[in-house]
Amino acid sequence: MTRKTPGKDGDGPAGSREDRLKAALKANLARRKAQTRARQQQKPGGTAGNTQDKDDT
Repeated sequence: MTRKTPGKDGDGPAGSREDRLKAALKANLARRKAQTRARQQQKPGGTAGNTQDKDDT
């Protein structure tokens, strides 16, 4: 006999919760990427990896 783990096959409330969480995570990541792109366009000559000011030495 095989056991089914609840919520893994997408049926019932646990499956819909996982789907909602997955969709929310994807939307959050897309929003964060868009915010980063917008910030980089605002800065003249800005690079994605440069988060520190050069004057802080």
